[in-house]
Amino acid sequence: MDTPKSNKDKIQNKMRISSSILYITLGASSGTLFLWLSSYAFPEGDINIGRSVFGNIPKFIQYSFYLTTIVTILITGYLFSLRSRNWERGLPEKRNKLFGERFIQLFKALNMDTVRRFKSAGLMHSLIYVGFVVLFIGTVTLEIHHLMPPTYKFLQGLTYQIYSAILDAASLMYIFGLTWALYRRIFTSEERIRSKTLNDDFLTLAVLLFIGISGLTTEAARIALINRPSFEVWSFVGYPLSFLIPSNIASQFHQISWVLHVLSFFIFLILLPITKLRHIITSPFNMYLSPQAKHKGAMSDMGNLLEATDIETIGVSNIEDFTWKQLFDLDACTVCGRCTSVCPANATGKMLDPREIVLKIGQVMSESGSPPVSSTVSNSTDLKVSSSSVFELITPEEIWACTSCKACDEICPVNIEILDKILDIRRHLSLMVSDFPSELGKAYVAMENSSNPWGASQDKRLDWTKELDFDVPVLGQPGTETTEYLYWVGCAGAFDDRNIHVTRAVATLLQRANVSYAVLGPKEQCTGDSARRTGNEFVYQQLAIQNIETMNSYKIKKVIAQCPHCFNTIANEYPQLGGDYEVIHHSQLLTELVTSGRIEVGTTENPYSITYHDSCYLGRHNDIYMAPREIVGSIGGIEIREMKRQGTKSFCCGAGGGRMWMEESEGKKINIERVTEAVETGADEVAVACPFCYIMIDDGVKELGKDEHVRVRDVSLILLDNLKKD
Repeated sequence: MDTPKSNKDKIQNKMRISSSILYITLGASSGTLFLWLSSYAFPEGDINIGRSVFGNIPKFIQYSFYLTTIVTILITGYLFSLRSRNWERGLPEKRNKLFGERFIQLFKALNMDTVRRFKSAGLMHSLIYVGFVVLFIGTVTLEIHHLMPPTYKFLQGLTYQIYSAILDAASLMYIFGLTWALYRRIFTSEERIRSKTLNDDFLTLAVLLFIGISGLTTEAARIALINRPSFEVWSFVGYPLSFLIPSNIASQFHQISWVLHVLSFFIFLILLPITKLRHIITSPFNMYLSPQAKHKGAMSDMGNLLEATDIETIGVSNIEDFTWKQLFDLDACTVCGRCTSVCPANATGKMLDPREIVLKIGQVMSESGSPPVSSTVSNSTDLKVSSSSVFELITPEEIWACTSCKACDEICPVNIEILDKILDIRRHLSLMVSDFPSELGKAYVAMENSSNPWGASQDKRLDWTKELDFDVPVLGQPGTETTEYLYWVGCAGAFDDRNIHVTRAVATLLQRANVSYAVLGPKEQCTGDSARRTGNEFVYQQLAIQNIETMNSYKIKKVIAQCPHCFNTIANEYPQLGGDYEVIHHSQLLTELVTSGRIEVGTTENPYSITYHDSCYLGRHNDIYMAPREIVGSIGGIEIREMKRQGTKSFCCGAGGGRMWMEESEGKKINIERVTEAVETGADEVAVACPFCYIMIDDGVKELGKDEHVRVRDVSLILLDNLKKD
């Protein structure tokens, strides 16, 4: 929770994660010592079809193995505890409920569901992961067998042979996957991989590859040493390799290979906490911790600022202003760059790079810690930080380029919450240092003085009704004291010339379907979405609290919103301030009315094609993808052509996150990028379900000179034009 920070809030987090890690480390070390001592409890016994666990390994090397294992575990745990001290620097945040959802996420992590969404990378990672896990389980199984009394030893006969075959298959998978990973690093053409491939990556991959290869050479030497008995043919990799090892050096080769194999695994353990290999541990935990009580479309709750006292700071400027979970996020990053690959700002030449945001904040956290620890990606000396301020490495220009489209969060394979960090930093820039684009200041003033960012008079909120041939019910007027649905028109729906037609269309369709609805008229104010997404929590709360009081005074329970930004704010953020309503987007309600037969759809007189543009706040923020498509799809004679990027992978129009009110002077315009993709489908019309999208897509079509061939309309206008004739 991002609450305003007072001195009282800055008390150190009671969660001592580092202590817990040390306790676990001591437990693991003690367990290893117990295994060592237990290994002397029972003799190994006769071996017919099987293997001696420490065959050909001198006693002093066996003792050194157990002692070094204990020391390595202690070092690894200690290094992890040092890193975890950085997470403790964050503010408290409750992530201790929703256990059902958490275990689902953990299962997805362990099953690599999110990684396997990407075919090539998913297969490569699966080979490495499955191979490593099977080999590790095989090693643990061998140790369990080793500790059993002779009569209970189970890795013998056919069981041992199958065991050997499975481990050899796992070794091949593991080595092939790592070789593939090295190939991708060396020969890739993908900028997101090439730009962050450093010597660290080759070191870690080399260590992992050596573990796999040395395991096979150790097995081959062991088989050669015992004169290649026929039952070892089940080791279908180690057995043929054993013929490459002369019998006269098999003993020495086996011992050296065994020692190097063990040492490489110890090196791997020590590399875990100090390189990005740590994501093997942190990523599954991060996915387990990712479910939140708040809706994914909502910003963090700050409490009622209008009633708060002793506010020291708002938003985030220092590492200590983040929550512990936001800091843990930073150490879960795999540096895959998928967030950057889908960022509309980055794709059109803006300064924002979501991966860099995570890495830069992570570097500030790591290097400003006590003691400093290694960053996720190694950095040159001249880039070292001197304080815990995120602005050591991050510029305001990067933060203001964000459209809050949530594409980065949606695609992240380990559920890192990138957008929340950007928006929390915006809160600081907006309210604490007033460092925001000048044109945004005009929108703030308009929202404060006119209750809408257009700066239009509230008395004009009902001007859109003048050309209708029926009366629109207004709450508070005689005969309209209550209603089933409050139709939330929104600022664009009331004041923007294009979107006024959408408002009329929706009202006409509601009237035709005999839906009980009413509007607030001049009593409706901006929901405050643009103010909140640009960090101005004060303006947002002033507007939101007044709207909530107005709606509650009319005992409103259900709301129809035609703007996805209004929909998201009222449905997911107003509850933080006491406004709980059942909110439905106009496309959802119209779909229900069509399905139920209350609105009868006809067939278009002249068949044509449509492509639908997904709104970010309807789609990724609220998982509403099908309703607008179902409206268009219900009309006979219309062919739907999808764009390359659609659904969860849809490309932003460029207006979200308050960008509607800011100039876009750097790089290519985001709406032009999206419109170009829409035009490439060859569709005659672009359907939208958001007033901001309507404005941006329509402007883009006109700027490209395609307005004579491509029309842009809201789904409600398309539906109204294609009703069944009476």
